[in-house]
Amino acid sequence: MITAQLPQAVFFCLTKMNDPQQTSLFNNEEFSPSDSGESTNWEKMSHDPNVPIPPGTYRNLEELTHHCHHCQRCDLAKTRTQVVVSRGSPHADVMIIGEAPGQSEDEQGLPFVGKSGQLLDKILASVELSLEEDVYISNMVKCRPPDNRTPIAKEIAACKSYLLEQIALVDPKIILFTGATALKGLTGEKKGITKIRGQWLQWQGRWAMAIFHPAYLLRNPSREKGKPKWLMWQDIQAVRNKLDQLREEEKTS
Repeated sequence: MITAQLPQAVFFCLTKMNDPQQTSLFNNEEFSPSDSGESTNWEKMSHDPNVPIPPGTYRNLEELTHHCHHCQRCDLAKTRTQVVVSRGSPHADVMIIGEAPGQSEDEQGLPFVGKSGQLLDKILASVELSLEEDVYISNMVKCRPPDNRTPIAKEIAACKSYLLEQIALVDPKIILFTGATALKGLTGEKKGITKIRGQWLQWQGRWAMAIFHPAYLLRNPSREKGKPKWLMWQDIQAVRNKLDQLREEEKTS
């Protein structure tokens, strides 16, 4: 046999390279930096919250998603079922940022898919904003906190770099914070949601607005003028109008 005439080390390498599991480790260049030093740092970033994730770390959302799925930067990794990264258009003009996944999201691996998510989809559809073209949804924290508790500061800090990278890669014109927790956790704003919702602000160089969390609307179903659902209708119309304005300005610039 030809293989019998080959040196043992060469024969071992050929055998390994014929093993699909082994070759996949070498051929998955899309997600693995080629330089050994970069690869080591890549591993540290996903396991150590004290190792920063520099801007521009990921070339695309696929790389970021792959890294998130292996993340161990905080203790939520020990209790999660799935990492919940995003849903919607990767080229969206509107990005919605929630607080953290709930039970349905943890089970399905997608943000805003429970009753709150179903209501959010209806709200977006009411002003002809679609997840296929216009909207990208993510969360401040990618893993479900136990018992749906509010994420704590170190969990937010561990995950924030991922979110900032998502914003840079999607490059939305408008960012919407759903609820006070997402707003405060990311911007430091201390005003209550009822006082700041519906107001335009600048964050990360983009137009941003805080809106009621859909779960809050489910607990307050009245559509009377001045009630949360009525106010939400005013806010989402303002978002639609701002988006149309920004798109028109882009065309004429």
